[in-house]
Amino acid sequence: MDAFTKCTGCGKILYSVEFEQNDRVCMHCGKHHRLGARQRVEITFDPGSFEELNADLVSPDPLHFPEYKEKYESSVAKTGMKDGILTGVASIDGYKASVAVADFAFMGGSMGNVVGEKIARTLDRACDLKIPAIIFCSSGGARMQEGLYSLMTLPKTTASVNRCREAGVPYIAVFTDPTMAGVLASYASIADVIIAEPGSMVGFAGMRVSKQAGVSKVPDDFQTAEFALRVGMIDKIVPRRDIRQVLSMLMRTLGGKCYAG
Repeated sequence: MDAFTKCTGCGKILYSVEFEQNDRVCMHCGKHHRLGARQRVEITFDPGSFEELNADLVSPDPLHFPEYKEKYESSVAKTGMKDGILTGVASIDGYKASVAVADFAFMGGSMGNVVGEKIARTLDRACDLKIPAIIFCSSGGARMQEGLYSLMTLPKTTASVNRCREAGVPYIAVFTDPTMAGVLASYASIADVIIAEPGSMVGFAGMRVSKQAGVSKVPDDFQTAEFALRVGMIDKIVPRRDIRQVLSMLMRTLGGKCYAG
C-alpha cells in the first residue's frame, strides 16, 4: 500500500493508513470511495459471523466471447474472488441475515449468470430460513460477455424477490457506488427498504449514453443517491459509518425469526 492516497472528490492528499482506518471515506470532503466486498463484510457484520456460501460457482463462458476468459481470470487474480459477489449468512448485533455483497473491482460488478444465481440463492435462502435478506449493490449492469444468459438473470432475481414478499421475509438493499442499469432494473430497486451511501451513482443509462440520446437538461445531481432520494426512489441516505447501526435497527423493526443470540 502506498503511503499516500489522493481523494477523487476534493483532490486532497490523504495518509493511506488513516484513509483505510476511516473505511475509505475522505476525512476532508466525506467522499465515499469504493470498498471491496471482503472489506464491506468486515466493517458491517459481527466479527467471525460471516459464513460464505456458493463460493465455488464460476462462469462457464457460455458464448466464448473474445477475451472474456482473460478478463475473468484477471479479475479473479485481482480480487481473490471467483465472481463479482460474496454471498452467505452473517449477523449484526446477533440478528442473522442472508447476505450478498457485490464487488465493483470484479469486472465492474457486472451481473452474469453466476452473480444472478447467487443473488437468487441469497433471496431464496432468506425465505427458507425466515430471516431478512441484505444485498449490497455495486454494479455497472448486466455482463455483456454473457449476452442473453446475463439478461435472463434480471427476471430470475426479480422472481426471488417476489418469493420473499409472498413469504413475508424482509429484503433490504444498500446502494453503493455505482448501482446502475440491469441491476437497478431488477432486484435492486424492488427491495422493501432501500438505503444508499452518499454520492453513489444511481441510474439506468450512464451519462454518456444519456447525452448520446440527446438528454442535455438534467439536474446537477442527476443519477446520484441524492437525486434518487428526492424523487422517491430510495428511502434514506446513510453514511458508511452508520450503515451497520441502521441495518440492525431495520432487522429488529421488521422482525422475523432472525435473532441468533
